[in-house]
Amino acid sequence: MRRRRLGLSAGLLVGALLAALGAFALGPSAQAATASFVQRCGIRFCLDGRAFYFAGTNVYDLFTYGSASGDTETQYMDKARIDAHFSRMAADNVTVVRTWLFSMESWHGFEPAEGVYNEQQFALFDYVIESAKAHGIRLIPVFENYWEAYGGIDRRLQWEGLSGGHPGRGQFFNKSKCPRCFTSYKNYVSHVLNRVNHYSGVAYRNEPTIMAWELMNEPRYQDQTPNENTTGTTLRAWVDEMGAFVKGIDPRHLLGTGLEAHETRYGFGGDEGNPFVHIHQSPYIDFTSAHPYPTEDWADLDLAETKALIRQWISDSHNLVGKPFFMGEFNMHNVDRVAWWREIYADFEAAGGDGSAFWWYQDREIDGKFGVSQGDPELAVFKAHSARMIAKSGGVLPTVSPTVSPTVSPTVSPTVSPTVSPTVSPTVSPTAGPGGCDVRYVLHDWGTSFNADVTIRNRGAAPVNGWTLAFSFPGNQTINNIWNGVATQNGKQVSVRNAAWNPTIAAGGSVNFGFSASSVPGTNGVPATFTLNGAACAKTQ
Repeated sequence: MRRRRLGLSAGLLVGALLAALGAFALGPSAQAATASFVQRCGIRFCLDGRAFYFAGTNVYDLFTYGSASGDTETQYMDKARIDAHFSRMAADNVTVVRTWLFSMESWHGFEPAEGVYNEQQFALFDYVIESAKAHGIRLIPVFENYWEAYGGIDRRLQWEGLSGGHPGRGQFFNKSKCPRCFTSYKNYVSHVLNRVNHYSGVAYRNEPTIMAWELMNEPRYQDQTPNENTTGTTLRAWVDEMGAFVKGIDPRHLLGTGLEAHETRYGFGGDEGNPFVHIHQSPYIDFTSAHPYPTEDWADLDLAETKALIRQWISDSHNLVGKPFFMGEFNMHNVDRVAWWREIYADFEAAGGDGSAFWWYQDREIDGKFGVSQGDPELAVFKAHSARMIAKSGGVLPTVSPTVSPTVSPTVSPTVSPTVSPTVSPTVSPTAGPGGCDVRYVLHDWGTSFNADVTIRNRGAAPVNGWTLAFSFPGNQTINNIWNGVATQNGKQVSVRNAAWNPTIAAGGSVNFGFSASSVPGTNGVPATFTLNGAACAKTQ
C-alpha cells in the first residue's frame, strides 16, 4: 500500500521470523538469541536445523530516533529512546522487526546526495542493531522505497535528470532508460552490506541479528507497456540482477523482494507489473511476501474474504513457488481490530503461514489509522499468537528483561572498513584488453572528509579479465571505506582491484566503485594519472 511519512508501508517479510526463531532455539540469553543465521529449508524458515515460525512487527522509523545534529553518540542518536522501544516490543513477544534503511533527505539521511553517505546516520543504525541484539530481536532492513517517502526511487531518478511519480518511476527498473539508477542503487547496497558496525566491529553482511534484507518497499512496474502489468518481465529482470548482486556480497542472509502481492487473480488490487508467483520464483529470492490491508476502499474485503486471500497466498507460496510465506505487513481500521486479529492469526497458523508482521508498533501516538501502541488491546492477541508460533517451532519464550539496555561503546572507528589494507600489495594477476581505457573520478569534498565515485570504461575490443586501477592522491588522503572494490594504500599510492563479483570489464563496458576517505583541507583533488593493469588511462569529465 502507498504510504506517506506516518503510514508508510514496508515489507517486514522475513523480519518477524528471524527474531522468534533465534529466541526459542538458542535459549534464554538475549545475546544468544541472535547468534545464528536464519535460513530457508524448502518451504520453511529454519534455524539451527529446526523449523522456524514467527510473529513480528514493522517499526519503519527507528532510523529517525535522535536530533540528527550535534555529537553522534549523545545527540544525533537517542539511545534511550531506541532502547526503550525495543524493551517494549520484547515485553510483547516481538521477535523480529522490519525497518527502513534508506533516506535521501538532509534530516536523518543515509545518502543525502548521490554517493554521499552520512557517517552519523549509519552510526545511529549501528546502535539500532546493537539494541535489537541486546533485546533478543532480529531485524529486516529494507534497502529502498518505491514510494516518495524519504526520497525513494524518485530521488534516484532526479539525480539522473529524470522525473518520478507515476508512471515515471518505471524508468528506474529499465536499464536502457536509467543505467545510472542501477549503479547508484548497487553502490548504496554495497555500502550497506560492507558497513562495519563501530560498536561490535562486525560487518553488516556478517551480522546474524539481521535476519534478512529486502530489495525495496513494494516495488512494481506498472502501466509501462500493454503486457507488462501481467507478465512482470522487466521487474523480474531487475530482481534477478539485484538479487545476484546482493548474494554475491552477502550469501549468508535471506533476501526478500518487499512485494505487496496485488493482482487481479487474487481479487486484491490490480495487475501492477509484479505478479506474485513469477517475481518470487527468482532463484535469488528466499521467501514470498504480501501486504494485505483489507479495509482500504480499493480493497473492500470482509473478514472471511481476507482469510481466504491469505490462505491462497500461503498455498501459492508453498505449492507453486516452493518458498516460505511472510505476511510482511497487514492491518485494518474502522473494524473491531481485536476480533479481526484473533481470527486472522488463528487461520494463518492453521494454514501453515510461516511468519507475519503487523503494521506498525509506534513508540508515540502519531498514527491514528494503523499505529499500534503499548497497552493497546490487540497486542494481547498478538502476544498470544507469537507464543504459539514460538511453541510451534519447538521453543520457549525468550527471557528478555524489558529493561535490558545494551552497554555498548565503540570498539572500532566508525569509518574503518576491513577491505582497506594500507600495507598489503594486491595479489591479482589480471589480463588487460588492448585499446585503452577511460576513468571518470567524481569528487565530493568537505575538507576533512570526502567521497569519490570512480567509473572505469574499457575502450578496447577485448574484455579485461581481472582489473586493478592505480593512482596517487595529491595530498594527505586516507581511504576509510570502499565499495565494489578492494583497496590497498601505501602513503599516497593507491591501487583498487576488482571485488569477487565484478572481475570483468566487457569490451566497451564499464565498472564502478566508490570510497569514503579522510583528508587534510586544501590538499585534495582529482588524481593526475590513472593506470589500468599498468596501462595508462585517459581522464574524462
